[in-house]
Amino acid sequence: MKIAVLPGDGIGTEIVQEAVKVLKVLDLKFELEFADVGGTAYDKHGHPLPEATLKLAKEADAILFGAVGDWKYDQLERQFRPEQAILGLRKNLGLFANFRPAICYEQLTDASSLKPELVAGLDILIIRELTGDIYFGQPRGRRTSPDGAFAGAEEAFDTMRYTRPEIERIAHVAFQAARKRSKKVTSVDKANVLETFQFWRDVVTEVSQQYPDVKLDHMYVDNAAMQLVKSPKSFDVVVTGNMFGDILSDEAAMLTGSIGMLPSASLNASNQGLYEPSHGSAPDIAGKGVANPLATILSAAMMLRFSLNQPQAADRIESAVQDVLAQGLRTADIFSEGNAKTPSVVKVGTREMGDAVVAAITKKTTTKS
Repeated sequence: MKIAVLPGDGIGTEIVQEAVKVLKVLDLKFELEFADVGGTAYDKHGHPLPEATLKLAKEADAILFGAVGDWKYDQLERQFRPEQAILGLRKNLGLFANFRPAICYEQLTDASSLKPELVAGLDILIIRELTGDIYFGQPRGRRTSPDGAFAGAEEAFDTMRYTRPEIERIAHVAFQAARKRSKKVTSVDKANVLETFQFWRDVVTEVSQQYPDVKLDHMYVDNAAMQLVKSPKSFDVVVTGNMFGDILSDEAAMLTGSIGMLPSASLNASNQGLYEPSHGSAPDIAGKGVANPLATILSAAMMLRFSLNQPQAADRIESAVQDVLAQGLRTADIFSEGNAKTPSVVKVGTREMGDAVVAAITKKTTTKS
């Protein structure tokens, strides 16, 4: 099993290091190959996604990705900014289906911004279409406005578009995922305003006829954003477009206590995947050893399950994470005010949290032996 490891920028190196450490104690045969990506790659090679990195990604069975971005690159031309690396990987590898589970662990209900009764037992799967929509639509750019109230003024424009096959394939992914869960799909759109999303609603409805055992609901994105805060457990599988999925999945992350707990998987048609935490590079805390590595470690578990056909190894990681939380270990992002009054809850750093997960896995393995 060949894994391309792309740590990236900011805290990317720190959190990926902990995930790799966890993978190495599983007694599985991996070929791990590291490469530069993002701002780090731009500094060394003049491009955020060098040809060598892209070649490695295409050859690998799976990609473990950290994070990219830093404020110091904001003045670069767009094609050279670190974020273009992740967009380039999605496009070149055809990574069209993004899985973002939002699970509130029992031990972290007090870290959520909502009341415990609203988030206890929360388990949502957001499926975001990843290679279409306004992020990739053409034409785009800047020009002199040809019409409207401000004709002749400078303007910027992007294009929102979806084809039928793009919508059909992500809808199938959502319905198939729902069959393994509570058999409910909520499709989120803005059909009352956007022609693109009226088309989205029509196509998703057509696809749903092939899944009579799965209940389909439609919801406008503004209402979905409100309901995620008002009644989050009313959702099971949520499927939506690229931009709406980007926003809603980050909102859902805070229901779990911290975006530092949210893993993600981006898959193509052959189940080759890119696995990364949903949070960013956090340059303000990079190098301080305080970042939460659990989202990256849980992303590695998703990698084992979806791309590497190692579900038992994935279970071991996920079980170890729960054990560590039950022990009372918390990084700063999931350490609440109430925790400070509880002696059994201890604030730890990035490396200590990774070590604890490794210890939990090792202990279970030794016990079974």
